[in-house]
Amino acid sequence: MGEGRGSTLVHLLVIVLSLVAFGFAIAAERRRSTGRIVVDQNNATYCVYHSDVATGYGVGSFLFLLSSESLLMGVTKCMCFGRPLTPGGNRAWSIIYFVSSWVAFLIAEACLISGAAKNAYHTKYRGIIYAENFSCETLRKGVFIAGAVFVIATMILNVYYYMHFSRATTQAATASKTNRANSAVGMTGYP
Repeated sequence: MGEGRGSTLVHLLVIVLSLVAFGFAIAAERRRSTGRIVVDQNNATYCVYHSDVATGYGVGSFLFLLSSESLLMGVTKCMCFGRPLTPGGNRAWSIIYFVSSWVAFLIAEACLISGAAKNAYHTKYRGIIYAENFSCETLRKGVFIAGAVFVIATMILNVYYYMHFSRATTQAATASKTNRANSAVGMTGYP
């Protein structure tokens, strides 16, 4: 498999996994738990929540984004353990995109997992004494949307990171072959 085809396959997988994570994050936002206050025959108040499916969507989004990031870091060996990068613009940009993508990734994952955890938390029961200011606790609107925005940012930064990383490693391999060819020419000796 050539370098170009492997590069295209990695790009495609990163994009597909990220878009699935984005879709799950949007679905989680649309299906956030909402609650309503109910008073039973003993005048006790409690919250009744509808389906908790948003938690599953949030966790799914978290896992798909984690898979995308893991795939890319596995292929590039986290930029630390593979072939050295050729000094120059592609190396500089790959470092910038690497750091930026990790920042966006960590923010996205924090939004998604905290949104899923908060959405899963439900206040089941409170006595009538607290009923004056009683409200059913729910996840704030926009947490999963923030996660979705950072999922897309992570995807874009990862695509650019891998593009510049591939160029920098290809240049390093080409430079290494050129250096070996030049050193072989000097070994021929003189008659």
